[in-house]
Amino acid sequence: MQRTFGARLAAGVAIISLALAACSSGGGATAAPSIGSSAAPSEGATGTVNIAINPWVGAEANVAVVKVLLEDKLGYTVNATSLAEEIAWPGFETGEIDVILENWGHPDLEKTYITDKGVAQDAGPNGVTGIIGWYVPEWMVTEYPDITDSSNLNNYAELFKTSESGDQGQFLGSDQTFVTNDEALIKNLDLNFKQVFSGSEAASITAFQTATEQKKPLIGYFYDPQWLHSKIKLVKVDLPAYTDGCDADPKAIACDYPLYTLNKIVATSFVESGGAAYELVKNFQWTNADQNLVADYITNQGMTAEEAGKKWVADNEAAWKAWVPAS
Repeated sequence: MQRTFGARLAAGVAIISLALAACSSGGGATAAPSIGSSAAPSEGATGTVNIAINPWVGAEANVAVVKVLLEDKLGYTVNATSLAEEIAWPGFETGEIDVILENWGHPDLEKTYITDKGVAQDAGPNGVTGIIGWYVPEWMVTEYPDITDSSNLNNYAELFKTSESGDQGQFLGSDQTFVTNDEALIKNLDLNFKQVFSGSEAASITAFQTATEQKKPLIGYFYDPQWLHSKIKLVKVDLPAYTDGCDADPKAIACDYPLYTLNKIVATSFVESGGAAYELVKNFQWTNADQNLVADYITNQGMTAEEAGKKWVADNEAAWKAWVPAS
């Protein structure tokens, strides 16, 4: 899934050190909190692994579990830093990032850092399937059964008007650093809507919860895996079906998002010298349900990321045992 729009690398690689030092997601986005990181982490018995936490709780859940395994089972120190995706990738070249555990499809970055520069590599799927799309609360489908057909959305634009959207219906975007197709879709499908950004994953979640509890009309960008789907019912809107190549020209996109087989990206230097840490990262694969469970621990059950990671590891040895290389 392309989850990082706006906040392009206008300042280039030169900004990565500042971004890392600040533990910021860049572009004003709200990032997930750093998991047990410090400005100058002490070396573990085996070394330090630098992992990026991208700004959504599922990414934090991935890192929480891998961090516990690297530190408790293999003796590494993990420096986990909150960064937007496009800010993290230059770290493969500078040596400041070793691992991104959940890549949502960035062909431009893959071409630059994997194909052209050779400083990063695909480390295989992480087991999670990403589903991006436009969603409405279930009550709206009950009340307006044909609203899930995107060709009917203009009939309901009036329902979605807000002070921010003016005479058009509001389409709720999320974090402006997410790479989305929504602006192009609104234009190319000739929809009478205006995109208004919530500013973060957390703000979008709150908006959908409020829309469900108070029966307020809302349509917006959302995705799975995400713990919210286990708490409230959202229904995906049927955009024109995705076909290979329909999203080749970002400005001309008029089709749905594809399904994403999410993968891990690692620094080439980490492949060459990461040893057991690289083997664990390469072996790491879990499910949407696993990730949603850990994300729920963090978001709704009062656990820190470290506590959530340790609980999942304690409860799921059969799942992770094969990830840890034999000593």
